[in-house]
Amino acid sequence: MRVKNALWETTKRLELAGVPSPDSDASWLLEVVMNASCSGLFLMSEQVLTDLQLEQLEGFVVRREAREPLQWIIGFTEFYGLKIEARVGVLIPRFETERLVELVLEQLPNEHAKVVDIGTGTGAIALALKAERPKLEILATDINQSALGLTRKNAMNLKLELETIQTSILDGIDRMFDAIVANPPYLPSGDDGTLDVEVQLEPKEALFGGNDGLSLARVIVIAAKQKLKDGGLLALELDPRNAHVLASELEPEFWQDLRLEADLVGRERFVLARRKLRHE
Repeated sequence: MRVKNALWETTKRLELAGVPSPDSDASWLLEVVMNASCSGLFLMSEQVLTDLQLEQLEGFVVRREAREPLQWIIGFTEFYGLKIEARVGVLIPRFETERLVELVLEQLPNEHAKVVDIGTGTGAIALALKAERPKLEILATDINQSALGLTRKNAMNLKLELETIQTSILDGIDRMFDAIVANPPYLPSGDDGTLDVEVQLEPKEALFGGNDGLSLARVIVIAAKQKLKDGGLLALELDPRNAHVLASELEPEFWQDLRLEADLVGRERFVLARRKLRHE
């Protein structure tokens, strides 16, 4: 079978299976099978797949038809221009989280700032910050040992240096930071069972944040009061349904420069604030 025919057949099968982006996913699967880029795949359109390549493609397609996330099948995702390895049991980085990285970079003029990424998962946020600002001192924390192992592997693959600590939030960490960044579990528990089938395969502890989705975010705010330097930045990604709720709970005696920032489709998702000077 030629590449162009395999691409057409794969697209049709994924479309029938209800995959949201059959064209794009078919291209990704073929690119991995053929070890080619998107442009390279086009140039290979008349090339005939080997039996081994056909077998690998069939395995991929069957898994995608069952709605296993594409990133787990091909083993990686792209985030802020970086190739990030993905793994079952660790939350897949979302495109909208790239905006959180942009906002933090805008607010961190100090190239030597000390930054912690809480609940780092694959390490995507921490690694994107480090790639853009190599002099940042970055700590990545997660309670999930497997996630931290994946963070370290991604850092090694990308030749980026950061520190990792297994802990809940910032428990046991006795240091101060210029910025605390997090994309915590933020979905209300009532969403369980209503999400897209692919999202429901991801670890629940990385998705749900209690009744209103803010349980973990509130704990991070408490920790930030103690661990942020004066003027230090708190930057959180939340659900557009509850970001404004958390923002309204940030006490004026502790926080200043409070901002709600929208994602690319205009939903207020990001909460940013600075720790007030303690003598004020």
